[in-house]
Amino acid sequence: MSKKTDHFETAGNKDLEKKSVEGVSEEMVMKRIVTSTPIPQQENAPQTSSPRVVAVEELQAAKDVTNMALAHEILVNPDFRLKPAELPEGCLERKVKEIMHKTFWDCLEAQLNEDPPAYGHVIKLVAEIKEALLSFLPVDRSQLGSRIEEALDLPLIQQQAENGVLDIGIGQLSQFIIWTMGSLCAPCRDEDINKLKEITDVVALLREIFSVLDLMKMDMANFAVSYIRPHLVQQSVEYERGKFQEFLERHPNALDYTEKWLKDTMTYLREARAEGSSGASVETLSHLSLNVHNHAYLRLLLWDHASDPFPETVLMDQVRFQQMQQEIEKLVLISSVLLIVYTTTGEATLGLPRLMDTLKNTVSVLLADMHTPYFHLEEALAMIGEKLCVELSHCLSQHGCLQLSDDQKDNLKGQISATMQPDNKVRKLMEYRVQSYFLASLESSQHQNSPSMPGGLLPVSRELKELAVHFSRLVNFNKLVYSPFYRKILILKIQSNLTHIGSLQG
Repeated sequence: MSKKTDHFETAGNKDLEKKSVEGVSEEMVMKRIVTSTPIPQQENAPQTSSPRVVAVEELQAAKDVTNMALAHEILVNPDFRLKPAELPEGCLERKVKEIMHKTFWDCLEAQLNEDPPAYGHVIKLVAEIKEALLSFLPVDRSQLGSRIEEALDLPLIQQQAENGVLDIGIGQLSQFIIWTMGSLCAPCRDEDINKLKEITDVVALLREIFSVLDLMKMDMANFAVSYIRPHLVQQSVEYERGKFQEFLERHPNALDYTEKWLKDTMTYLREARAEGSSGASVETLSHLSLNVHNHAYLRLLLWDHASDPFPETVLMDQVRFQQMQQEIEKLVLISSVLLIVYTTTGEATLGLPRLMDTLKNTVSVLLADMHTPYFHLEEALAMIGEKLCVELSHCLSQHGCLQLSDDQKDNLKGQISATMQPDNKVRKLMEYRVQSYFLASLESSQHQNSPSMPGGLLPVSRELKELAVHFSRLVNFNKLVYSPFYRKILILKIQSNLTHIGSLQG
């Protein structure tokens, strides 16, 4: 990445720690803490809107969770990168920031235009640039560090300013700064460095130098992320489990929603399954625990995020599970529509080359915005019915096949529109098959085997396989980290159920 990657190893970790709050929103983490650890109210205490004093222990807990969330994000998201914070266009904070920046640089320009020029602020800026350049180097500073100290000798620069000769050396200072930045930056910044060489105005040059330095700091932080990721993988399970244990000790009720999630899953399985045999062995107990885990994770893909609190142990991946859930809902509808097409048209469309891909692309495009606020499923399905009838007619005509009758077209459109109902039989069938496939993926991931794709899902098999792999990775990592907490919750519940079943059979 860098022309001198060894320079980033030491300084990079410092910068990563400094940027951790920017990479993972602390406000988001605090909201999660509040959600998963409700504050108990004293009996008969009046309800007020005054701000609550935050204890030192809570601040430490927030810091621990923030660090844990950052480490988790680095691990599970291979595309994770720190990015500069960008304020929304037109917001008050952004306007104030822009005004302050413009005022600062205008004042600096006015000082340099005085007779004689006032270099006080320029020297302070050079000091900041020097500090930034040195921060890119390892602790021992190396030979380049000595060159930076020598070229940006602040007492000497101050003396030159007092003697009125600094303006002669500003060009040399800027050339050295740009050269040093070019030797330390990532290759992707070479174009930015070349643009600096073309700027002749001192104020504009200083402004752009600081802009490029900010980008270089972000590059260094991202290099540090990629550098520590392989080491983090080896220790992440123990680290995340330990941090959560510390958080749990401060907030004993931080597993309430997790306990409800697992126990509700057990209740669902017990009600959906016939009575088992008595005298369960240790292996049976282990199998039951694994079965509960897998079904519990499967429920996360059907979660009502608007009203049902998410389990604490999977909070850091809630957005990922929600995105997978939305993608699955879309794939279910696509497969439902295509199944209706082929069952309605029968032999007329069998064997027609590339027809499935054409129809799938049409449906996918019209359902692309399915989970946006302005999307109307009823209108989209009606349009899908019309479009598919046109494409089917065109394809059948091209291959000299018998055209669909008006009754067949109306029937096809009606069945497609009916899939908007959650209890539609075709849609329910596809949902069941997708859930079965994901459950099989979890079970087979222990043996490195890929489950077979259920019937009717072939058109979306590539997308489902990618989602299943992503889902299994998240689940397996979560199991590694939180299995001790789950085991404590489940063991008594499972034993209680087995005892209850045995007493009924006895």
